[in-house]
Amino acid sequence: MKILAIDVGTGTQDIMLYDSYESMENAVKMVLPSPTQIMANRIKKHHHDLFLSGETMGGGPINKAIKTHLDKGYRVVMTENSARTVRDDLERVRSTGVEIIQGTEKHPEIPELELKDVDLTAIRDALSNFDVELDFDRIGVAVQDHGYQAGTGDRNFRFQKIREKLDIPRAPEEFAYPGEIPEYFTRMQGVKRTLKGYQPLIMDSKFASICGATLDPLVSQMDKYVAIDVGNGHTLAASFMDGKIHGVFEHHTGILTPKRIEELVKRLSEGTITHEEVHDEHGHGAWVVDAIGSFECVVATGPKRAILAETDLNVHNAAPGGDVMMTGPAGLIKSIASCK
Repeated sequence: MKILAIDVGTGTQDIMLYDSYESMENAVKMVLPSPTQIMANRIKKHHHDLFLSGETMGGGPINKAIKTHLDKGYRVVMTENSARTVRDDLERVRSTGVEIIQGTEKHPEIPELELKDVDLTAIRDALSNFDVELDFDRIGVAVQDHGYQAGTGDRNFRFQKIREKLDIPRAPEEFAYPGEIPEYFTRMQGVKRTLKGYQPLIMDSKFASICGATLDPLVSQMDKYVAIDVGNGHTLAASFMDGKIHGVFEHHTGILTPKRIEELVKRLSEGTITHEEVHDEHGHGAWVVDAIGSFECVVATGPKRAILAETDLNVHNAAPGGDVMMTGPAGLIKSIASCK
């Protein structure tokens, strides 16, 4: 089976074209600028009004570029789906100065840019330069999605859904959506619409990365450990025992110090961490089904994992298929394989 796995982050999009008849080490891999970085740069190159069509995608750099464009006095017109890139609450988007229209409307008098988290045409073109055909049986995509419920803050809603899923210890691949996706995950819904005609498995990028870390040869032999994905924006840690997640905490990377990471990892493993202590620090929260007690090591992934070198934790950098950049795609591949 051939699988195309795409992990869409804030800094990069990590792509693997994997053939189950070959080793993961020999898979075709690419680490490219993230779609939100690419689109932000395209917006910056325009010095006139803009029409942004397409889908809900990762914000971050795009949102900063849109604000700068508006501050320069240019119009920014967006469809409802694309506007949710800025905020799911469309009234808050309008308050920034963005004009929101129905998706069927056209504005031929304004240059148009199409928003989307996955661009198969661009990936196909890049691979074709190396005589690689974009041929696959299944496709998996990982994006970070807070979810949206009117009247509920995004931190609260995101962690509420994580807690609901972790009602019992679960394998990380159980956090994937191989079929129907809840309506409240608006970014995942955007990916699904972009890939209309396919049957994508879609997964939150944090859990995809944690899942991929379990494919590291050393990690696969461990009984108890804490896997931690230290991303550009968010850090998620999960305590593992017998191959299943027993507890998690999620925080904002920029707030965490090496000392605080040590404290939270220890309290996660002991089962003494509380949702309130993380949430009150402006993190997302914490939830533990069972304590795992003492553990073998901290399994690290993510672009900001270097901060862990400043701790006294025993750290192992996960490298599924021999590549520290491919934990997200590896997690998607493992999740797709588990659906058979």
